[in-house]
Amino acid sequence: LPVENPAQIGRGYVAITILDINDNAPEFAMEYETTVCENAQPGQVIQKISAIDKDDPPNGHQFYFSLTAEAANNHNFTLQDNKGK
Repeated sequence: LPVENPAQIGRGYVAITILDINDNAPEFAMEYETTVCENAQPGQVIQKISAIDKDDPPNGHQFYFSLTAEAANNHNFTLQDNKGK
């Protein structure tokens, strides 16, 4: 959608810490850039993310994403595990 007033744009950045004990760190399946409109409804999905890991075995990896304690107390954003769907 075209932006009517660029002065009304806000940007936020998400820092993601990857914990891994093997030789290849997990990485996002693609590069993500997310936009949230001001009229987004509570509970609306704004981005689905996926990760891959090049360690063996290829189908044996279980990923989970979580918010830090600080972010978990901020009810503006939540994470939902889609169980790989």
